[in-house]
Amino acid sequence: MSLIDEHQDFSTIADVFLIHGSMQSPAFLDGRLSAGLALHDLSAEAWLEAVCLNLGVEQPRDQASAEHLLGWRRQALEGLSASELKFEPLLPDELFSLAEQAQGLKEWTQGFLEVIDDTDEKTSARWSNDLREAIDDLRGLGEMETDIDDSAENEGDLFSLAEHARMAAMLLYTEQHPGVPQVERSDGSETQH
Repeated sequence: MSLIDEHQDFSTIADVFLIHGSMQSPAFLDGRLSAGLALHDLSAEAWLEAVCLNLGVEQPRDQASAEHLLGWRRQALEGLSASELKFEPLLPDELFSLAEQAQGLKEWTQGFLEVIDDTDEKTSARWSNDLREAIDDLRGLGEMETDIDDSAENEGDLFSLAEHARMAAMLLYTEQHPGVPQVERSDGSETQH
C-alpha cells in the first residue's frame, strides 16, 4: 500500500513540515488549502507548489514527503466531495492539550478566512445566507482565546467549534460545486442546480 492511500493526520503532516525545517503548524495551511480546494479546485501540482512555498522549499525533500502531501490533498478533497459529509479539518487531536487543539482550530480558521477574504465579489455574491452566516461565525473563531484548561466543558465547546468550521468548509464546497455531492437538505429533497 502506498503512503498516499494512508490516512494523513496532523502529527504526520507536522512531521513532514519538520523534515523540511518548518516549525509551523499545518493547521493554518490546511485552512487555506481547504478553502482553495472548495473555491478553485486546486490541482495536485498547485497544492504541492503552495505547500512548498509555505515551507520555503522548491519541492518536497523526498518521494515519501511528496506522497504524504498529496495524500493530504486527496483526503481533503475526498472529504469535501463525499455525500457522507466526511471532511475533517487537519487539526491537533487528543494527543495534544486542549489549548494546543484550540490554537490549531484558530490557525485553521485564520487560514480559511484568508482565502475567503481574497474571493472576488462576483463569486461571493452567489453564496447563500447560510454560508455567509457560517463564514461570519468563523471570524469569531479566528479571534478566540486559546489559553484554556483541559476540562470536559472546554472539550465539548472546542468540539462544537471545530464542527462549525468543518460544516462551513463543506457548505462552501457544495455551493461551489452544485450537485456534487448530492446532499440531502433538511426538507428531505436533494440539492439540484
